[in-house]
Amino acid sequence: MNILVLVKQVPNTTEMKINKEHGTLMRQGVESIINPDDLASVEFALTIKDEQPDTHVRVISMGPPQAKSMLTDLYGLGVDDCVLISDPSFSGADTWATSNTLAAAISRYPFDLILAGRQAIDGDTAQVGPQVAQRLGIPQITYVKQIESVTSTHVTVSKHYEDYIELSRCKYPCLLTCLSEGTSPRLGRIEYIWRSLDQPITVLSNQQLQLDPSRIGLKGSYTKVKRTFVRPIETKGQMIVQDIELAAKTIADILKKAAS
Repeated sequence: MNILVLVKQVPNTTEMKINKEHGTLMRQGVESIINPDDLASVEFALTIKDEQPDTHVRVISMGPPQAKSMLTDLYGLGVDDCVLISDPSFSGADTWATSNTLAAAISRYPFDLILAGRQAIDGDTAQVGPQVAQRLGIPQITYVKQIESVTSTHVTVSKHYEDYIELSRCKYPCLLTCLSEGTSPRLGRIEYIWRSLDQPITVLSNQQLQLDPSRIGLKGSYTKVKRTFVRPIETKGQMIVQDIELAAKTIADILKKAAS
């Protein structure tokens, strides 16, 4: 089985600076981590590999050159191959342009199953995975909590809701978007970590992908950030001490007023 896992390097902070000219994130000088939902997808892929040792796990990421360090770390977990899609012409892409680029890169490799995180913590759109599946013309299951079973022809997964669990089965090739909740990513194994620094990382630029510049990066993005701002924190409150009945009445009055 061939599994592709889509991962993204994201800022490890909620206090990001914005490029006011383009409305894009400024990542310089900010610590980066692998997106949590994507890391869960890596764990799912490696769990399948544990059960089926002939499985090949390839990780694909789109980002700046410094994302190589993240991919090296993933070699330390036991993935088989890492690919970085990196080119200045890809920068500033929205989900539409990003999925164009990812789909073009994915098409260069064999795959049965594609795993992606539900969403990235720096964008929270949850759009890239489904858009990639659409561009590749393959079925998708989103918000997967657990992979229940894997056979040579299909995968069975579960989605957890408040009061029930939904089981879905899908034939290959297909794409799943996965949740990090309840998943404990493994630590690296010493033999994998020892070899990770010598493992090759394939870098794909637009010289290899040959994508139309009008369909990638900032130029190919249909959505633009018009304005960004930090919302001021306002603290307003009323303290009522040692009078439970008055406190209850005050809260009731406030709720009644808000509902009217």
